[in-house]
Amino acid sequence: MSEAAASLSRAESAGRTSFTILAAISFCHLLNDMMQSLLPALYPMLKSSYALSFGQIGLLTFTFQITASLLQPIVGALADRTPRPYSLATGMGFTLVGLVLLAFAGNYLLLLFAAALIGTGSSVFHPESSRVARMASGGRHGLAQSVFQVGGNLGAAAGPLLAAFIVLPRGQSSVAWFSCTALLAMFVLFNVGHWYKAHGIARLKPRVLDAKTQASPHRKHVTVAIAVLLALIFSKYFYLASLTSYYTFYLIDRFHVSVQNAQLHLFVFLGAVALGTILGGPLVDRFGRKYIIWVSILGVLPFTLLLPHANLFWTGILTVPIGMILASAFPAIVVYAQELLPGRTGTVAGLFFGFAFGMGGIGAAVLGKLADTIGIDPVYQLCAFLPLIGLLAGFLPDIDNRAHPAAARS
Repeated sequence: MSEAAASLSRAESAGRTSFTILAAISFCHLLNDMMQSLLPALYPMLKSSYALSFGQIGLLTFTFQITASLLQPIVGALADRTPRPYSLATGMGFTLVGLVLLAFAGNYLLLLFAAALIGTGSSVFHPESSRVARMASGGRHGLAQSVFQVGGNLGAAAGPLLAAFIVLPRGQSSVAWFSCTALLAMFVLFNVGHWYKAHGIARLKPRVLDAKTQASPHRKHVTVAIAVLLALIFSKYFYLASLTSYYTFYLIDRFHVSVQNAQLHLFVFLGAVALGTILGGPLVDRFGRKYIIWVSILGVLPFTLLLPHANLFWTGILTVPIGMILASAFPAIVVYAQELLPGRTGTVAGLFFGFAFGMGGIGAAVLGKLADTIGIDPVYQLCAFLPLIGLLAGFLPDIDNRAHPAAARS
């Protein structure tokens, strides 16, 4: 086969969306985030068992999310330089060990260490699996990111249910049962690693070459755009931290519901996040990245402002559009950033997933300390204004005309 024919064959292969691989990494994302979501879902039980303050609860989240965030850009950058097809399965091993330790931890320090191990597993999983999603996208980058990310959202939504109906009735040691899901994820990811090595790297190369032939924004515009996107991530994940870490406490404190009832409300919110994620990707491919970013960040403001003043029924209702609208932003942000920095898929994924985890961790720690000082209700009143940061989206350059999905598939 001639070099030109081989190049054409690679381009044609890269143009086909591999739904099998997307389904596999989405399924593993579901398992990964389901296991990780057990930690915050256990907070009411841990708070009672270990006599923890809100500040200590926040430090648990901070430990998990900081370890998850600090390594992600490094993992992504290393993968851009030297692909590591089997690192996904290796990273899941850290989660496995962390789960077992979480199940049998006898003191607060061991809980912190378990949280750090689970976070380390996440730091490997997210940038590499996002990179695999782009490999398998066939140019439908928004769709691929949504399929990948919705698995994580569904897993995060399942965590509170599993905690409510399995872990809480049977105790902390029952967390060890979920180590079987980590083993299953390792098996699937090992097979994804085979595809990554045999086909994925070759699929990504034509995209990198095509991107280099396109006109790129000025370096200054790229810097400004990345800074704006990170500010939007700060807004999104600081607010999400107020719900994922403290929503159950808010409901118990304000409306005097049971722990299981609060977990069900958290499940509804996280389910809405999952729905918003899967809808966000196709909307990105159809209407463009910048437009969806605008709508998904600012559009949530009326609902967040109403939430602290609603009764129990309307609180449950309002969290649905809040979760859906906020979640639709992340696929758009990741795809937008990857188009800004062609050829740095892993670096971008690591930076943005890592920053998102970091902001969630810092947000949990700060909001926990604030809740100890002024109470949980005022925290929600303050957080309601965070989506105003979405006004910064006006500074984003328009790149949709140079990286239209249809062009990417041609």
